Amino acid sequence: MSSTTTETTSSTSLPYEECRGVLRVYSDGSIVRSSKPSFDVPVHDDGSVAWKDVVFDHTNQLQLRLYKPAASKSKLPIFYYIHGGGFCIGSRAWPNCQNYCFQLALSLQAVIVSPDYRLAPEHRLPAAIDDGFAAVKWLQAQALSSEDTWLTDVADFGNVFISGDSAGGNIAHNLAVQLGAGSPELAPVRVKGYVLLAPFFGGTILSKSEAEGPKEAFLNWELIDRFWRLSIPVGENTDHPLVNPFGPFSRSLEEVPFDPILVVVGGSDLLKDRAADYANRLKNWGNKFEYVEFEGKQHGFFTIDPDSEASKALMLIVKRFITENSS
Repeated sequence: MSSTTTETTSSTSLPYEECRGVLRVYSDGSIVRSSKPSFDVPVHDDGSVAWKDVVFDHTNQLQLRLYKPAASKSKLPIFYYIHGGGFCIGSRAWPNCQNYCFQLALSLQAVIVSPDYRLAPEHRLPAAIDDGFAAVKWLQAQALSSEDTWLTDVADFGNVFISGDSAGGNIAHNLAVQLGAGSPELAPVRVKGYVLLAPFFGGTILSKSEAEGPKEAFLNWELIDRFWRLSIPVGENTDHPLVNPFGPFSRSLEEVPFDPILVVVGGSDLLKDRAADYANRLKNWGNKFEYVEFEGKQHGFFTIDPDSEASKALMLIVKRFITENSS
């Protein structure tokens, strides 16, 4: 039986696997998580964005962080940002995530919803997908109750976009499949589009970019493989339907009606080929898809260096996508 602690050290001398210095999984199944973030950078909170935390799942004690431009007095689109981390690490409260959400709120002039989800290996898939769905159902409850005026005074519930970074992009895809075009089961909430930022997909047959990607890449194959082994259901492989959208056991997506989707990836990201294949297939099946590749950029370039020219260009692309698909 596995056990989890939040201590940063362990007395055991057993072999272990490590994920970005914040998660260790020992050979006896014990798990050690650090309370420190993997990206320990200063939080740039200048007061221009108001924010607060809300519990959206009391059973699992999951929180989400809400952001809005402090000076806003008009109705704003709602933009979900679901963090990455290979389904194993990450948090809405990590400084890199918070800083990016500050930028999203100001640059997009939107209400940002940044939910946590249960992490593997303690909670393997489909836990994270279920939690993503719970986070959007929470929004529906807010729209129906109108109790939280901090949110309802500025939120346009009919103008929602769901984005995710890496593992969060995988969650966003699976929500798009589950909700379908028009997201009728969320009424009066209406999802208008999805933004998949370097979505974390897999498969038992490696893509060219996975097989030939450099070992020194920010997200190299060793770490990709480790994340999958720790997060997929026990006894399954990376052709699991939640991992490989086009695997032998996956539902055919050819007849699934999708809302518009924007797929973004770095040209040097090992996940590039899967993202491109995903976008090409769904676009050829008649869906409104846009694929943008940033030449030479690594996985997660927009949160690692949010002030870079590429990151600024990405923000403009996302803003245009929202404008084009808003009510």
